[in-house]
Amino acid sequence: MPARERYGAQPPIELLRQFQDFRGFYDRKKLFWKDVEDTVLCAACAPPGGGRQEVTSRFVRHFTMLSIPPPSDAAIKTILSAILDGFLAGFSPDLRTMAGPLVNASTAAYNRISEELLPTPAKSHYTFNLRDLSKQFQGMLMVGPSSCTDREALARLWMHEACRVFADRLVCDEDRQYFQKMLIELSTKHGLSPMNYEDAFVKRSIAWGDFLKPGLERAERQYQEVPDAQKLLQLLEDYLDEYNISHTNTLNLVFFQHAVDHVCRLARVLRQPRGNAMLVGVGGSGKRSLTCFAAHISGFKTFQIELTRGYGPAEFREDLRKLYRTAGVDGEPVVFLFSDTQIVQEGFLEDINNMLNSGEVPGLF
Repeated sequence: MPARERYGAQPPIELLRQFQDFRGFYDRKKLFWKDVEDTVLCAACAPPGGGRQEVTSRFVRHFTMLSIPPPSDAAIKTILSAILDGFLAGFSPDLRTMAGPLVNASTAAYNRISEELLPTPAKSHYTFNLRDLSKQFQGMLMVGPSSCTDREALARLWMHEACRVFADRLVCDEDRQYFQKMLIELSTKHGLSPMNYEDAFVKRSIAWGDFLKPGLERAERQYQEVPDAQKLLQLLEDYLDEYNISHTNTLNLVFFQHAVDHVCRLARVLRQPRGNAMLVGVGGSGKRSLTCFAAHISGFKTFQIELTRGYGPAEFREDLRKLYRTAGVDGEPVVFLFSDTQIVQEGFLEDINNMLNSGEVPGLF
């Protein structure tokens, strides 16, 4: 809900409260009262804080309040075990026995990082919830039986997805090393793999992707582990040459290790349904270039708005209509790249927020 106005009220809440009090609204154009019948309001909210506003008690008094506690570890494990057991049914019997240990290790890692890496003023985004745990398993479900044939590969996949969901959000090497060592500890404790920290994260970089075989349609791509870092570098160079041939705005990229890791991360996000990423970094660090490149190797077009003099909400809505027609009517996979320098008005963010929450922008068409 929006922030309070000068007199402490929130206009949307007051409209809903009027409906609850009087069961209708007054039409100010035709000057008559409209009754609203057979309509029940069902609302959901979280405790105030973190951008959430308090809701007036004059509005809350109309509702029957139900407090939903967070699920217990047993409930979480039951849900995740059912998902993973069903997914691993098509894998070898040796891998099917790892479903329980994977769920237990994932739950333990989630509980520990939620309790030990708490938000601070410098790390205000260190807030973790069950959506993060579900994203980790969503990433694991992208692999096929032919790409994951032994226990070591499945353990590395688990570590990779945990790092993509949790470690990529951490802002300093100390926190990242803490999380990686915690994964090694939990992997050993639950019998997933005997790998040590040096073998898993220092001597090599665990990376998975679906772009290792160029020329395949998106539906035919297999999510598989990158076996050789040198071959990956050569593959990315080939993709870059292909990009520069087919695009007028050429890219001059140097594929050092961090850049390669970022490309793999972006390609993983784009592969997932409703995959959205917020790239945070100083200006000129390559966020836009790597996004365009990752979209290319993943088989997506890149769509960006072009700021002109007098660019406002009407022009932004027209660009969004073009984007929706490209994706929805023409059926072309497309990436919408939007940077902070393009936020001419705060209302743009409201439309972006609606796209992320529901996929729709109210009143667009």
